[in-house]
Amino acid sequence: MDPLSVLREYAIRGELDRVILVGDELRFGSDYSFPSSAVTAYRSKQGGFYTLDALLFFARHHHIKHTDYLQSARQHRLPTVTLPDRKALLDYLLGRTASSDAVSLIPPPPSSAASTVEEYRPDDPSLPLDETPSAAPAAAADDPAAAADIPPAVDYVAMIRASERPLKDRESLLECRNRDFYAVLVASTKREEERQRLELQQRKDGLVAKTRLIGSDDHHRPVAAAYGSAGDDAADAAAPKPKMHLKGSKIGEGVPIILVPSASQTLITIYNVKEFLEDGVFVPTDVKMKAMRGPKPECVTVQKKLSRDRVVAAYEVRDKPSAFKPEDWDRVVAVFVLGKEWQFKDWPFKDHVEIFNKIIGFFVRFEDDSVESAKTVKQWNVKIISISKHKRHQDRTAALEVWDRLEEFMRSRSHA
Repeated sequence: MDPLSVLREYAIRGELDRVILVGDELRFGSDYSFPSSAVTAYRSKQGGFYTLDALLFFARHHHIKHTDYLQSARQHRLPTVTLPDRKALLDYLLGRTASSDAVSLIPPPPSSAASTVEEYRPDDPSLPLDETPSAAPAAAADDPAAAADIPPAVDYVAMIRASERPLKDRESLLECRNRDFYAVLVASTKREEERQRLELQQRKDGLVAKTRLIGSDDHHRPVAAAYGSAGDDAADAAAPKPKMHLKGSKIGEGVPIILVPSASQTLITIYNVKEFLEDGVFVPTDVKMKAMRGPKPECVTVQKKLSRDRVVAAYEVRDKPSAFKPEDWDRVVAVFVLGKEWQFKDWPFKDHVEIFNKIIGFFVRFEDDSVESAKTVKQWNVKIISISKHKRHQDRTAALEVWDRLEEFMRSRSHA
């Protein structure tokens, strides 16, 4: 039998105490005898094969701490079993596993014993390496008998690499123990909120300034029809300029107003109208309310853009028409309806026919809602916009439909 199988058989029977060292041989009772440095068929994960004396010493001392085991093995000048090999090797030697992938089916070459070295430890980097002749006699090259007596050269670099054990892996490097990055997250969130607030205020101030400038320079040009940017002055000059602020037919002076319901059961509110119209993404109102800090906004500015730097239209969105002045009603161009009669209570119009003749209406619903939810709305002159409950990539199509209808309505009013 081979040394590994005999050692395993004695370990399973608990008869390792019958294995004694006599000279350079390990005798297993009166049954077997092997050289103590005989190379076994058990291969280390580092690549080399373990010797018989190394496995016997480990089998007898596996119960002590690994550091104590290493120190004891060094004192006896024996090779050691590396930490990654301990559990699998012990399970195999004690018969807990029937086989092991580490056992070579082909007997290891005699030179493999040289590749089994002690485990490297930072606090004790010394390794018990054998002395190697510095050079072979020149005559050995011509004398085969003499060359056979020369021991093979030891590849010290390979031995060192085989004994290396990583102290840190990728996961341990990514771990930041006793460190909390919550403060960094809070600071970053505050900076982003401040940036958005300043950007919103700058856009709003810019719109007010532009409105005043246009109103003072050209009293024949409605603000709502001021599509395009400064680069479109030539086109604007050639376009017809209708008279301004004709109550009841034309748009009043100032930024046009879009009304949304203040009720939470409607899909489009003052909380999520900006994301829907500007970004083409529907975000539920309750989600926006939880994420928003501070009081509910009284007014939100939405813009339609052809590009990041080119705004073609801007509107104010409000949800409290009860606070409107007469001149504010002249600027109302669109309304998102709730589908309830009480939404139009105290509005300065005679009936629904007059409302939706002067103001374009939109009703946003989920596409799989029942027909009953839009039964009342179908009696009004409003555009029904359907969106999906889950397919967010379809939101942009719905938002563009709102913009197209609104722009068509604005053009018709400016030329009325």
